[in-house]
Amino acid sequence: MATKNTANNPVKGPASYFPSIEEKYGKPVDHWFKVLDKIKDQKHMEQVEHLKTKHEIGHGHANALVAYHRAKSA
Repeated sequence: MATKNTANNPVKGPASYFPSIEEKYGKPVDHWFKVLDKIKDQKHMEQVEHLKTKHEIGHGHANALVAYHRAKSA
């Protein structure tokens, strides 16, 4: 995972979903970033829909992954 949650550095924004994403779907977020790398030319919501339909990820989790990935890739 790219960021760590500590008392002095609480994780905020999309990254705050990462522990629950990893627990629920059984794969590290880096796996999902590699999936998103393959569809990087798609629009934000197209990427969200891809994660939802092809990988059965919930909307909030998919949106968090896409938002974080797009921000870091910019």
